[in-house]
Amino acid sequence: MDAKTGALLLDIPEHIDTPRLILHATRCHHIDETYPVVQASLDALKRWMPWAQPGAKREEMAAYFARAHAQWFTRELLDFQWHHRESGELAGKGGFHSIVWDIPKFEIGYWLNSGYTGKGYATEAVNALVAFARDVLGARRLEIASDAANAKSRAVAERAGFTLEGILRQARRNVQGELADQCMYARVFD
Repeated sequence: MDAKTGALLLDIPEHIDTPRLILHATRCHHIDETYPVVQASLDALKRWMPWAQPGAKREEMAAYFARAHAQWFTRELLDFQWHHRESGELAGKGGFHSIVWDIPKFEIGYWLNSGYTGKGYATEAVNALVAFARDVLGARRLEIASDAANAKSRAVAERAGFTLEGILRQARRNVQGELADQCMYARVFD
């Protein structure tokens, strides 16, 4: 059996619990809670996220949610809504956005509701994703790629035990369309 077929047969839980968060598999209806959070957090998000530029349309986000829902079942994307355990509010979003089942290798991407920044929620969620990838998905390698100038994202990777493997010079375009350096962080499991 090839790795992709094996991935399709995995029984992947749709919830991950942490002390303060519940991570739920992204579904189409989550657009209703996410779009207002993105709009309220736009000033912080637009600096790093190409999809969070002013004028981002709800329809474009809804299409992403539909793809994320479908790609969960094809194991091409495993994306989660991060809900605060007590309030139920959307604290953030993220999951495994680049998956190579042959290794298996997963890239973790994430963003936070502006009201939840600076309180350890991103690190808590990333640590939960690391454990999930290792224990449930059989990950051998996890990656976090970050714009070299995004100090907050880099700090999350470092607090979650990722090692900076290198800075790739002019490896990406930033949201202004300019060439920018990219940091590659990784965790490897035996």
